[in-house]
Amino acid sequence: MDAREELVQRVARRRGERMGLSKSAYAELLLAVRKNPVEFIDNREDATFLALGKLLDKFAADRQGDDLLEDDEFAIERAKRMGKLSIACEKITKACPTCVDARVVQIIASDRDPDVELGMLLDLRDEIAGGPWTSDTTGTGDAWNDVFARPWLRLLARIQFAALDSGRYRICDKAGEDALSLSPTDGVGARRACALSRARLEDEEGLNRLEARFSHRGDSWFALSRVILLYKLGRMTAARRALRGMCSLCDGGAYALLRPILIDTYMPDRPQYAPYSFEEVTLAVHEADPIILDVPDFALWAERQEDIASAGKSFAGEHGLDW
Repeated sequence: MDAREELVQRVARRRGERMGLSKSAYAELLLAVRKNPVEFIDNREDATFLALGKLLDKFAADRQGDDLLEDDEFAIERAKRMGKLSIACEKITKACPTCVDARVVQIIASDRDPDVELGMLLDLRDEIAGGPWTSDTTGTGDAWNDVFARPWLRLLARIQFAALDSGRYRICDKAGEDALSLSPTDGVGARRACALSRARLEDEEGLNRLEARFSHRGDSWFALSRVILLYKLGRMTAARRALRGMCSLCDGGAYALLRPILIDTYMPDRPQYAPYSFEEVTLAVHEADPIILDVPDFALWAERQEDIASAGKSFAGEHGLDW
């Protein structure tokens, strides 16, 4: 979530619509707002969005030293950080309840059990469903092009994460389909959690349709989902081929799968990395962790594949990682 750029677009659009500007005049306005968006803010909603952006920037900055902390220290610092963010978001949402992003961040920062978080997110969805900015108003066929619709899409994506964590795979898939129906280009990456949920549900046809929908432009989530699906279906020869394919396509894929790296809570959405990069496959494995733990012997089976284990060990040695 690029809060500053979205603030620029929000502010410029409101003012441009009021002034009835031509395309060229609007382009000039956009440049002026981008230089100093604060100067153009004249309503509570955009002021709240600005405040949220500052909170998220501070939260990200405070995370920078986490790698240097021992486990106990990290847990303490994380709890403090989440608590402060939750309180701050609660304050700004009381002043402006229509800021959906702030309400979502407040729910995430409250750091509840996944079942509780999911319930809170579903309640928020039901509260605002059918209201302004929960549909495509751009006429482009893709709600992601409407900056005011993006909070709704991010809410649906966050429901997916919470549903995966709590084992509610059909809820995850439904939220993803809702997002994709509004944003076919998938600005929030809803297809990725859909792929994982369909693998867990052994929905091979559904996963095939999803891949075809995006012209088989794969990524780490699709590669991992295919391995999980074939393993669960008991097609072990195909599963081994898919596993080797994933580890070949994904930089450090074997290491990421066999030695999962701790990833802290997304705040509020998934970071963007290059397809098949080590950073991306690390996120895919992180999101699939509840599924992997729930599939008997999957991790052990993967580690027993000699070429996979050796590839993971080699990657660790080359990059100074523990094995």
